Amino acid sequence: MDVRRLRVLREFADRGSVAAVAEALSFTPSAISQQLRALQDEVGLALTEPVGRGLRLTEAGRELAGHADTVLAALASADAAVESYRSGPRGVVRVAMFQSAARLLLPGLLRRVAELPEVKPRFTDIDMTPPEVPGLAADFCLVVAHRDEHAPAFATDRWEVTHLLREPLDVVLPPGHRLARRRRLRLVDLAEESWISVQEGFPVDDVLRSIALRTGTEPRIVQRINDFGVTEELVAAGHGIALLPRYSTDDRGGRRLVRRPLAGVRAARLVEVIARRSVLVRPAVRAVLDALRAEADRVREEN
Repeated sequence: MDVRRLRVLREFADRGSVAAVAEALSFTPSAISQQLRALQDEVGLALTEPVGRGLRLTEAGRELAGHADTVLAALASADAAVESYRSGPRGVVRVAMFQSAARLLLPGLLRRVAELPEVKPRFTDIDMTPPEVPGLAADFCLVVAHRDEHAPAFATDRWEVTHLLREPLDVVLPPGHRLARRRRLRLVDLAEESWISVQEGFPVDDVLRSIALRTGTEPRIVQRINDFGVTEELVAAGHGIALLPRYSTDDRGGRRLVRRPLAGVRAARLVEVIARRSVLVRPAVRAVLDALRAEADRVREEN
């Protein structure tokens, strides 16, 4: 089988449409369709089938896409082995991170990567939901993502998932709030409060809603703001309360905000790195991933 066609199939599996693959690979949609049809002719099986106005992979197509990952990873591993004889880790490593992870990890990570002079990291902050992560993994070497710890895990059949840390979520109040003196808070104590959450579909809102389902207490959400820095300002000004991640919230030692855990409820988000296996064989990518893990370990030890 032609390796270039296998790459097209893998891209189609990740991106979900011929148009998206064409844009990513700088080809016309008709050229991508021709490559997929040629690969179908090679294997003698239907790899795609119509759905609506587009295409989707058949079961055989999904199976072959998984093997395409293996083939492309082996080729990348061979390239990396040859490169290792020339020098240490080198090259551009593109990393996508959600914003509060960048706030928590990026300063220390950049200091660590600075010790690798031939590695050139390029970081992008992206407001991502879990369903968007596989598509981002097609565009970036590493994707730092988060999810509710009770939500389904990211698939590992075609990607490698590396756990970085579990970050508890606390109720955040202004210092003068009536409940600020309590050590732990129950959701029933907060039933009459105005909540500031994030847009629907993002992990922190998923956590708040999953807690509500388990306790039977529906939170009253008055604002939806994805920028935690803005949420902190609103809470500090007395415009509501919020559920915010413990390590990346700037409470200024309790002078600006008061953080309190929820009683009887495990509320946390998992921070993980998702990457294609074929990308992880590059020494430069591995070096940045190792630096991410080391920085996450530092955060855990200090908190």
